[in-house]
Amino acid sequence: MLTVTVVIPVLNDARMLEHALVALAAQSRRPDAIVVVDNGCTDDSMQIARRAGAVIVREPIRGILAATARGFDAADSDILARIDADSRPGPEWLRQVMDHFDASPELSAVTGSGEFYGGSRTARVLGRHLYLGAYFLWVGLLLGRPPLYGSNFAIRSAAWKHARDRIRRFDRRVHDDLEISFHLPAEALVRFDPDLAMPVSARPFATAAQTWRRVWWGFRTIWVNARAQNLLARRRRVVAARRKAGR
Repeated sequence: MLTVTVVIPVLNDARMLEHALVALAAQSRRPDAIVVVDNGCTDDSMQIARRAGAVIVREPIRGILAATARGFDAADSDILARIDADSRPGPEWLRQVMDHFDASPELSAVTGSGEFYGGSRTARVLGRHLYLGAYFLWVGLLLGRPPLYGSNFAIRSAAWKHARDRIRRFDRRVHDDLEISFHLPAEALVRFDPDLAMPVSARPFATAAQTWRRVWWGFRTIWVNARAQNLLARRRRVVAARRKAGR
């Protein structure tokens, strides 16, 4: 049986983290381990993680990519699942994730989208249809396969080992999910499951400034990767590998 570790990067998000850990404890397929990454918390997030039985690792360099990478490096499982402190996985989430890997030994990663809670209706609509909708559509076209979504994905440890030394792990202005997506091998099979929806907080879209920061980080992640590699040539390799595998 494949083993799975759930990794949660955290920076001063105690109440949200508490809800996420309760949701993980209620999974029909329980994780073999939970790794909570302390990215400089000054609240009681780590006390909550410790009470829940999570493994705590520390990444002193601030940044979501650095924290995610530190958590993945610390995990000792076949599959590395990634959620945020404000994620609220339903009781069948991890079982559904693992069903994909159990059924497809060639699968490198699986991801789903998000369903936003809290905030205004406008923020929820903006997040679901404009932000995430555009992300999966346009970045998927650029990559030649689905991009990972940071609040809701899982990756095989072998795929992470391929990407770990290629990513810009200490760049604070890149999205971790998109950066990892750019550095998976061309032949990696990434599956998007439309039924694998993750409730997440709409708080990043509470103001125009917060929304723009997330969008800008997305464009910047693409830009720094475009400077380092020919993205169109890379897309052709991905598409060719998918066709060769009959995907």
